[in-house]
Amino acid sequence: MKSTKYTITTTPQAIAPKRNNYRAIYLHVIGNGIVYLGGSDVTATDGTATEKGAVPFELYIPAGETVYAMVASATEDLRVLDWSN
Repeated sequence: MKSTKYTITTTPQAIAPKRNNYRAIYLHVIGNGIVYLGGSDVTATDGTATEKGAVPFELYIPAGETVYAMVASATEDLRVLDWSN
């Protein structure tokens, strides 16, 4: 199990790289903003939103998929707990 800190910006950033197995991660937004999750083309319009009040946010990731995160403006701190590490 490994916890990683990310500073999320307006450019989509990989927060859970592709693996060969199905796995679960937990997300915790540290600040007061909203972080949007999705594929490499995630936007604030179509991304799945998570925010500080929504912790812990559990996400199941199929094998072969990468999860990206971005914010609509500024930056946001995000912690990711990955059970597969």
